[in-house]
Amino acid sequence: QALAQTAQEQSLSARAAFMASLHRIVVASLCLHGLAVYLPGLAPREYKEDELVKIKANKLTSAKRQLPFQYYKQPFCHPESIQDSKENFGEHLSGDQIQNTPYAISFLKSVECQKVCNVQLNKWSKGKLKRLIESEYVVNFIVDGLPAITNYKGAGPNGEDVPYVEGYLVGIFQDDKYYLHNHVNFKMLYHSDPDSFAGYRIVGFQVEPASLGVVDDSVGPQNMMPDCKKESKHFSLSDDPIQVGKNKKKTGRNRGKDKDEDDEKAQTVVYSYSVEWQFSEIRWASRWDAYLKMTGPDKIHWFAILNSLVVLVFLSGVVALIVVRTVHRDIAAYNEVPTAEEAKEETGWKLVHGDVFREPPYAWLLSVCTASGVQLLGMTVITMIAALLGMLSPAHRGSLLQAIIILFALMGILGGYVAVIYYKIFDPEGKSTYTMTVVLTATLFPGGFFGIFFLLNLFIWGEESSGAVPFPTLFALLVLWFGISLPLVFLGAVCSNKRPRMEFPTKTSKIPRAIPELPWYSNPLLACFVGGILPFGAVYTELFFIMNSLWLQKFYYIFGFLALVLVIVCFTCAEISIATTYFQLTSEDYRWWWTSYCASASSGLYVFLYAIVYAKTQLQLDHYVSVMMYFGYMFMISVVFSLVTGAVGMVSGLAFVKAIYGSIKVD
Repeated sequence: QALAQTAQEQSLSARAAFMASLHRIVVASLCLHGLAVYLPGLAPREYKEDELVKIKANKLTSAKRQLPFQYYKQPFCHPESIQDSKENFGEHLSGDQIQNTPYAISFLKSVECQKVCNVQLNKWSKGKLKRLIESEYVVNFIVDGLPAITNYKGAGPNGEDVPYVEGYLVGIFQDDKYYLHNHVNFKMLYHSDPDSFAGYRIVGFQVEPASLGVVDDSVGPQNMMPDCKKESKHFSLSDDPIQVGKNKKKTGRNRGKDKDEDDEKAQTVVYSYSVEWQFSEIRWASRWDAYLKMTGPDKIHWFAILNSLVVLVFLSGVVALIVVRTVHRDIAAYNEVPTAEEAKEETGWKLVHGDVFREPPYAWLLSVCTASGVQLLGMTVITMIAALLGMLSPAHRGSLLQAIIILFALMGILGGYVAVIYYKIFDPEGKSTYTMTVVLTATLFPGGFFGIFFLLNLFIWGEESSGAVPFPTLFALLVLWFGISLPLVFLGAVCSNKRPRMEFPTKTSKIPRAIPELPWYSNPLLACFVGGILPFGAVYTELFFIMNSLWLQKFYYIFGFLALVLVIVCFTCAEISIATTYFQLTSEDYRWWWTSYCASASSGLYVFLYAIVYAKTQLQLDHYVSVMMYFGYMFMISVVFSLVTGAVGMVSGLAFVKAIYGSIKVD
């Protein structure tokens, strides 16, 4: 018996050891999987010596003009055949056009002042280059998924260096002359570790532009060679009688008429490049740090975020404490058995129990807005989780925008579900069908956004900008909308319709109660405008950096702080809506539905006002299409923010009202 007991204990210990080992293996596998997902690029590429390194060109961008242009529609060197890289849905929507270049680079082979080609510039092409220089357009090259970055020495406001600016300027305007950057020095950083992997990995890509003249301009245009000496003259575009600041189009008749004159005034530019290879201790997993790290004034971001969080948590705690203590006191007083005199003098939110759940005006619109906000909130939360797990790495261009579009379509099931819930709340007797509410949920805001986007796209297309979304991509958006989102909205509506209507603790009287006259400071409209300040205050610092990413072509990848801000905004919206709803009911005004929604949704108005201030202080929009594009997109972003915050406030307000009226005795 002792031997049997010993054998049983050994068997149990062996089984426990096996389960512990299996647990460690599973945990290690999950950790490795999470690490693999986090690494930008997922699969590092190892190069061999003398292997061809492909340099690709993306669109030309400008923070001043906001209208990108295709690289090969400018007077630059062309390869023998232009090949477009495969792009995802998000890249098509953002206007990316990644193509090959004629720059031939072999791994670990340095190149010194290599000529690429000669380009004849007539007065029209020179005018185009001058307009690009005036608008501060930037050339964007890509190597192994890494965008080119430039370090402008002494270009800061106090003479300090400006590190890690994406791309390089087409040229500069100085001393009343237009200097073209016709030479590029590629500085390639690589890393090798024979103990870990074979070959070499590219971990950095820097460019240094220069404007160079030619050795001898008396030879023929095809025989000109670049002068790469330090004392070389810079290449400046010659003056021609052309209005540079205006983009005037010429008809074919005028161009044919001036062809001979253009050829006589043609100027030859020689494009060249150099390649420098440098070993770096930067590892593959850290090669994006130069793009994502925050330097200079950006350090203020961390302190501002922390400060706003502390202030908002404190204010939210004060609001919650006041409301909770007051509500508990009211509930205790209402549940006591009143005397005859106390019953006559009874005041407060208990008196409106017969009207508190009465249908508000434009109930269908409130249902649609709340359902759309919940749909957008679900999309935001899932996108944030994917970004925190590293699935939306900046190495995958367009992945964030693609994820947002697809998740919004998939979250249609959540929007339809919530729409029918509120439809049943506002129409308990079923006087009408929920079809119209569901159709509006699927089409009202998506249709409005698509209409604005399509109109802006027509203007961008009219400017011959590469930022214009092609019509096949627009058709794919429509297929995604009507083929996936719309059916999912109806599926969610059908599932929600099978559930019973939400029960309320009080019954609605047939005759509405008269609302007493309120002082001006108790006006619900004033409460709505004031209530949106706190949610906006929680997000304004983060909004500044997000807008820098959108409009100043800067990288944004600090989703940890963004997730924390999202949580704070949701709690703030809930508490603001609860507070405004309680104070309105205390004034014996039962019209709390729209107040609960708008108290937090008004924060979108402050977002749009901030966008106006941002345009005045940070941007230099000099074209009417750029202005239309900026304010059109910022209007849509403001509406999205209003829908999300309003939905949070509406759901919180309804839960609060149900809770307090379910805690009192009603005759």
